[in-house]
Formats: sequence, C-alpha cells, structure tokens
Amino acid sequence: MNNPNLHINQSAGKFPKVKLRDPVDSAFILVGLEIDHRLPFAYFIESRNKRDAIAALKRAASDIGKADGVIEATVFKTLIAPPGRGAYLKNRPEVPIARYDLVMLVELDTVQAAQELRQNDIWNAVEKASSQYARKSLVLNARNSRSMGKVDHNRDGVFLFNYFYADDVEQNLAVWEYTAGWFSDQTGLDNSCLLQPAAGEASDYTVINHCRWDRLSEILPAILFKRSFRTYVMRNFEENNIAPIPILYKLA
Repeated sequence: MNNPNLHINQSAGKFPKVKLRDPVDSAFILVGLEIDHRLPFAYFIESRNKRDAIAALKRAASDIGKADGVIEATVFKTLIAPPGRGAYLKNRPEVPIARYDLVMLVELDTVQAAQELRQNDIWNAVEKASSQYARKSLVLNARNSRSMGKVDHNRDGVFLFNYFYADDVEQNLAVWEYTAGWFSDQTGLDNSCLLQPAAGEASDYTVINHCRWDRLSEILPAILFKRSFRTYVMRNFEENNIAPIPILYKLA
C-alpha cells in the first residue's frame, strides 16, 4: 500500500531497498535496564552495581532458557552509544531517550508461551534485578514484523538495538526498508530482526531494530565517516518524522 506521507530522499545516490525474508513466527520479550550513565565510548567502565546486575540477569537468562516454549534467552551489555539520533528529537523533547546499558532478549515459540513466562516464578528474578539495580527499565512483548535473516547469538560480535520513535508506525516500517538497504549495501549487513510491540503493548518506541556485525570496523567507520549516512539515512528519518536511538552491544 502506498503511503502518501512517505518521502524518500535520493539526493545521496540510489541505494537498493533491502531484500526481506519472511518474519519468524516467534514471540519475543525485550528487557532493558538503565544502570550506568557513561560517555558514549566509556561503557567499558562498569560500576559494582552494573557488574552485579549482569550476574543476576545472566542467572535469570540461564533459568529462563530451560522453561517451556523458550527458544533462547540472551543478555547484552552496551559497547558504544554511537551517533545517529537525528534532529527530529530536538522537536520532541518529551520522547524518552533509550539508555538501556543491559538488555535481555527472550525468543519463544508462541505468544502464549511469552505470556505464561511472565507469570512464571522464574520471571521474579528479572523483576528483582530491575528493581534492585536499574534507574529505569523496559519490559516489552514484541513480534518480528520485518526480517533480513536470523541474528546469530551463539558467538560474540557487535549487536545493535535501535529504538525508534515515530509519529506513524507504518511510515517508520516503510522508511526502515530503504535505510536498511543502505546498511546492507554499505556495511554488508545480512541479518536483522525488527521487533514491533505486540498488540495491546504500550511502548515509547514504534519499532526496535536488532541486528549483528562481526566487528566494530564493519559498522563504526560507515556511520562516522560516510557522507551518505547523513545525507541519505539520517535525512530520510528526519523528513519522515522518525527518530532512531541506536545503541551497540556485545554479549554479556
């Protein structure tokens, strides 16, 4: 369906629209904890509180991974908070900036399994970690609405969670297909799981993009030094009233 409000700026040269695969049928639960406040490149400095939170969430993930219906439970910690929020946030000061420096992503085989997990006693460890260690937390049931291919959590790398705010979710999805094409073309990205809040879920973010590169050298120079990142990717977000809030992680 054509979106009359969609505006794709091609002034930086034409980049191919991303090639998509069928979304997975899995259900997801995303947990984000905001613990340490650091400069963008200083997240290697971890407070005692942060180290304790990592240990607690990893123990919880290990137990959750054995529960019925759970495919995997993975814990990530912030590596870098790179540039790329864009100018649109200046016009929306009420939008909460995602600063989740510890994240757990749980994949489950059904929506029912996700609902039951959050009622299970083993979920209490997640809630305890949130209340004990976090300044702010996020717990979100989500589904996969777009896919470039499975994100490999079996080996370390550089993992992106990009928390998007937009006036219109369909416009956000449409623009993402073009900007994801830039990342595929310019950084070799071949995987992505776009998480969209499940029906009935209240969220500050319209979608959250999750993907992986092998190393920082595959992504960081592109977003720091390629002019087309600003003139194509960021401009298309801004002109369509979309604000990305990217954070790069590694396995905890």
